[in-house]
Amino acid sequence: MPHFLPAPLHRALLPLAHLVRHRWRRWRKVPIAGVSVIVTNLAGDVLLLKHSYGPAVWSLPGGGLGRREDPLAAAWREVREELGVELARIDFVGTLEEVLSGSPHTAHIFTGVCDRQPRPDLREVTEARFFPSHSLPEPLGETTRARIAVWRGRGVG
Repeated sequence: MPHFLPAPLHRALLPLAHLVRHRWRRWRKVPIAGVSVIVTNLAGDVLLLKHSYGPAVWSLPGGGLGRREDPLAAAWREVREELGVELARIDFVGTLEEVLSGSPHTAHIFTGVCDRQPRPDLREVTEARFFPSHSLPEPLGETTRARIAVWRGRGVG
């Protein structure tokens, strides 16, 4: 959604947009793709977010790929948009084939280190906090749990 809307109105409209997108995907079942970025701080803590829409769970920064968008470019964009930070480096971890909102979904998983406090956009993301990787908060989204498992399986965290 455009940023010319005031943040409170933008936040209020996101749950409706999420519901429409969810129902559209269930009906069409068109394959989709997105990115998740496992951001850690210098101590190795994992950054998790709360979104203003969807299930009330802790999740990872990320989102859908734009038309013909490279997954790495999408990872950079999502971190910048949702957290207001530029990471020095983002590394590819792997992919996960899953079903999201009833549609086949390819999740491209990346990781990066953040050396500053993120600034949630207060539109899509209402809270962003670092947690020790051995003690992640609940409720943790199932897709987040699966993506962190891929990251851990690569010998990270």
